[in-house]
Amino acid sequence: MRVLGVNALFHDPSAALVVDGQVVAAAEEERFSRRKHGKRPVPFSAWELPEQAMHWCLAEAGLAPQDLDAVGYSFDPALAKPALDMGLDDPWDHVRLTYAQSAPKFLATALPGLDPEQVRFVPHHVAHAASAGLAAPVAGSRDCSVLVLDGRGEQASHLAGAYRGGRLTTLAAQALPDSLGLLYESLTEHLGFLRSSDEFKVMALASYGRPVHADELRATIHPTGDGGFAAPIPDWSQFAPRRHGGETDWPSQYADLAASVQLVLEDVLVDLARWLHAETGDRVLSMAGGTALNCVANSRIWRETPFEEVWVQPAAGDAGTSLGAALQLCADGGEPAAPMRTAALGRGWSDDELAAWLRAAAVPFTTPHDIADAAAEVLARDGILAWLDGRSEFGPRALGQRSLMAHPGRAANLERLNDVKGREQFRPVAPMVLAERASEIFGNGPIPSPYMLFVHDVAQEWRDRIPAVVHVDGTARIQTVDAQTHPRVAALLRAFEARTGLPVVVNTSLNTAGRPMVDDPRDALELCGSAPVDAMVMGPHLVRRSALFGGDR
Repeated sequence: MRVLGVNALFHDPSAALVVDGQVVAAAEEERFSRRKHGKRPVPFSAWELPEQAMHWCLAEAGLAPQDLDAVGYSFDPALAKPALDMGLDDPWDHVRLTYAQSAPKFLATALPGLDPEQVRFVPHHVAHAASAGLAAPVAGSRDCSVLVLDGRGEQASHLAGAYRGGRLTTLAAQALPDSLGLLYESLTEHLGFLRSSDEFKVMALASYGRPVHADELRATIHPTGDGGFAAPIPDWSQFAPRRHGGETDWPSQYADLAASVQLVLEDVLVDLARWLHAETGDRVLSMAGGTALNCVANSRIWRETPFEEVWVQPAAGDAGTSLGAALQLCADGGEPAAPMRTAALGRGWSDDELAAWLRAAAVPFTTPHDIADAAAEVLARDGILAWLDGRSEFGPRALGQRSLMAHPGRAANLERLNDVKGREQFRPVAPMVLAERASEIFGNGPIPSPYMLFVHDVAQEWRDRIPAVVHVDGTARIQTVDAQTHPRVAALLRAFEARTGLPVVVNTSLNTAGRPMVDDPRDALELCGSAPVDAMVMGPHLVRRSALFGGDR
């Protein structure tokens, strides 16, 4: 069975192709268009399809549109109510719904040869759930619980359920307008950030504050005891004046407000997960939805609920619903999904193709006998290293395919990297560590943790040794590296430890502020030409800034 999944209606448009239960390709439109998040989530953009991502997925498998058995669209307009009917301030939502109803025709136009009758609407939260519950690489039985939380779907903002034999049973769903995702988006906007885009900045800012408003917020934002919750959006100005963006100072009142909302969010999520476990008794919880990218909350769920294992979809936001829609249609057809064991599902190039890109750009490069050792030398000398290797990541985290790396033992490298990327100084960077070494340094979190979706305590004796990756609260959002799936990164980590005694390297996404993550070689060359990066690894090839512009490194 050959199924293309499409996410298009709100934000993070994407496409995913599943063939015979196996994920063949998945990519976000932003990586092709170079527009962050693909588009803004307004009703008038709902007609825009991830055309480049769709065409690439088909080309990757050598398929034409007429070869598809079905196309899954991750929203069902037949289930939707207009936003105003649900208490949401969106008078143009009827435009969005009209576009959704017309999606089969739009898709047939974008994919000549596709029969519009092949398009199937998959409810938004069912698609989220399938991206987690059907893809989770859990041990033993594939049965598991699933928890979905985001801004909104057709009528709800949450789904709690269980998979049994590949079939989903929904146990609870929170009706709109109550939405933890929209609550967090609203705070994001109040703090002067871009909503439906910069929520991760709020989570980072929260670690600098004290939850002084938590008790007051809990009076209205709380679980309801039946698997749902209440989450009316407060008047944020009673806690701190609205910011309009562009300010460079961050008075403590803003960090305190972020910390308060973050804590209340965590408390509600932990309660929802406990309620779900009481209903299912499952060993494994799978999670998706944009709220599942909140790694601090995920860690509390892992620590404080009876679930033995928590697996979060790496593309937990709306981008992942394209994958979920495809997996759900496969399941409906009786075809089980293969476990998802990597997020490296996007574009990639052979070593020879990468060399051809460099030659075409007239960029001097070398192909060292041991690229990992050469890269480790750059890092050990405190150089900043751009790294492009293998297929690009599906989801928002850089996981060793499109990364920016640095020495973790230099505390100044946090500020340095934030300057290189042009972003706020309160933003953290993350450590990469071999999976077999992680428990020596990081604790109180799941290991392995390959997708940077949990936070771990940094052992006291290591905090002064790797200060660049330690958050102000003594934690770190780690990525554990498996040598089987990331051989070059694993070799780099070993070579770096041999030089420095540190088995950790700083990892952050290969992009600058406001830009999507680097995807193809041209993107990488443009970044390295405009940002003070000391060297770039492109597959087995090494480009040194000194060879381009002069200098010492």
